[in-house]
Amino acid sequence: MFQRFRRTRLNGHLRSLVRETSVSVNDFIYPLFVRSGEGIKTEISSMPGVFQMSIDEVLKECEELKKLGLYAIILFGIPDVKDSIGSDSLCEHGIIAKAIRAIKKAHPEMFVVTDLCFCEYTDHGHCGIIDTKTQSVNNDATLEISAKQAIVHAKAGADMIAPSGMMDGIIQTLREALDGAGYVNLPIMSYSTKFASGYYGPFRDVAESAPSFGDRASYQMDPANRREAIAESISDERQGADILMVKPALAYLDIVREIKDNSSLPLAVYNVSGEYAMLKFAGMNNLIDYNRVVMETMISFKRAGADIIISYHAKEVAKLLQKQS
Repeated sequence: MFQRFRRTRLNGHLRSLVRETSVSVNDFIYPLFVRSGEGIKTEISSMPGVFQMSIDEVLKECEELKKLGLYAIILFGIPDVKDSIGSDSLCEHGIIAKAIRAIKKAHPEMFVVTDLCFCEYTDHGHCGIIDTKTQSVNNDATLEISAKQAIVHAKAGADMIAPSGMMDGIIQTLREALDGAGYVNLPIMSYSTKFASGYYGPFRDVAESAPSFGDRASYQMDPANRREAIAESISDERQGADILMVKPALAYLDIVREIKDNSSLPLAVYNVSGEYAMLKFAGMNNLIDYNRVVMETMISFKRAGADIIISYHAKEVAKLLQKQS
C-alpha cells in the first residue's frame, strides 16, 4: 500500500525532479553519409529517413540539425572509385576530406567526428589491406595506412577521430601518429568493443560496404565473449583512447554497464542500423507506439551507463524533446 501511494504522489514536476536518468540533445551524435556530386539526397530503402547525400545537401542537413540543437555529427564517406587499399580515404582531395573542410567552413560550430576505416573505400569491403595469401586482413599493414588516414582527417579539420576497424594496436598507432604531426589535442573515440554482429545489415546498404568475400569475424568481437569484450575496451584505454564505445548497443547493455564500471573514460554506444530499422518498420506497421519505444530505448542506453549515443534516431528524439519542453 505504501509503495503504491508513494508512486501515485510522484507525478508532474515532482516526477521529473526525482527521475534518475534523463536524455538530452547533448547526448547525441548523428551519422551522415556523404558522396560526391550535387543535389544528391538518396533515401535508403532499408533505413527510412536515412540518406546518402552530396556535400551541398550535407550542409543543408547541418543547418537543420542546428535548429534541433544537434551539433555533433559523425561522417562516413562513399567514394566514386574503390580500390584494394581505399586510396580515396588517404587523399586530401578525397570525399571525407572535402566534406570536413566544407562543413567546418559553413558551420564552424558543428563538432565533426570522422569514422576512420577502409570498408567503405575498398573494392573488397574489408576494413584494411588484404593479405592475398591468407585472404585475411593484414593488421600491421592496415595500421600503417590508418595513421595516414588519421592525418588526412586531422589536416582537413576533424574535431575527433573514431577508428572503427578493430585492428590490434590501432589506438596507440593513431595517438603516436597524431602527436607526431602536432595534433596532440585531437581526441580519439575508439570503437573499443565492436561485435561481429548481424545488426549491421542496413548500414552496409547505405555505406555500400558489404564484404565481397568472407566476413569480419576475425577482427571483430565474438558476441558470446563478455570478458574479452571488457578487456578490449580497457586495452584501448591504456593505449590512449579518450572515449570508449560499445557497438551495437541494444543487445549489449550488460557489456555497457560492465565497461562503465571498469573504466573512468566517457562511454559511447552506437545504436546501429539494424536496431534503427527494427523500430522504424515496426512503427510504420503500427506494431508499436514508435515515439514511446524510441525514447524508452534511449533511456535504456543512458541507464546502462552510456554518456554518448550515436543514433539515426537523433533528429526524431530532438523533436520529441522540443515538444516536451
